[in-house]
Amino acid sequence: MISGSRGSGTIFFANCCLKCVYCQNYQISQEGKGVGSSVEELAEIMLELQAKGCHNINLVSPTHYGAQVIEALDLARGKGLRIPIVYNSGGYDSIELLKALKGKIDVYLPDFKYYNDDQACKYSGAKNYVATAKTALAEMFRQVGNIELNGAGVAERGVLVRHLVLPNNISDSEQVLGFLAALSKDIWVSLMAQYSPQFRAKEFPELNRRLRPDEYQRVIDYAQKIGLHNLYIQALDSSENFLPDFDQADPFAGGASPTSSR
Repeated sequence: MISGSRGSGTIFFANCCLKCVYCQNYQISQEGKGVGSSVEELAEIMLELQAKGCHNINLVSPTHYGAQVIEALDLARGKGLRIPIVYNSGGYDSIELLKALKGKIDVYLPDFKYYNDDQACKYSGAKNYVATAKTALAEMFRQVGNIELNGAGVAERGVLVRHLVLPNNISDSEQVLGFLAALSKDIWVSLMAQYSPQFRAKEFPELNRRLRPDEYQRVIDYAQKIGLHNLYIQALDSSENFLPDFDQADPFAGGASPTSSR
């Protein structure tokens, strides 16, 4: 519902407000790979992506550039940007920023990573993650509601929540899903099984392996048991060959999806 048939106009922002030890995009999120861009240049990039026929503008990890993103969106809209704007974040967004984004974002694509603050601190360096993410998700849902698709099956408005299932962490996944079901049984959820031990994950024995099929199936079963029915379910055979490599001119040459969780 994000990429459609013509692709999502994805803009990655260097660095990240989260420090996930297993990040698959660590070259840009942790090492800061990227190029400088002015607000005016960012607005032009958005317009170029629209001209190429992209279904939407997909802002990946934009949280720490919130003020500049708002300014660029206003400039681009004034110059004819009309396709939906996707806000693609780790869910660690302040309520103040989200209120400033009201009316400027059409589709929110947040992660909800943890329901345990100790894990959030240990694996992502995020204090008070659970309360922050819960407040952020509630505000996102209040602004744009549930997913609305156009005739081509592409999202034009609404919230799609991603949850990356981690090994040895099923009970936490169940609590995340329980919160989402309480928010709305109709909310769209992407249950991702693509986890593989990237970046610094080898330093954490509990994370230093792929997700097992039985672990993922338990999470799927629980989601269905509590009434979540708008689910994206991922194949467990997702290959590490499909991970992006931002040292290459074309990071996605292997087939990696820019809408995947980080």
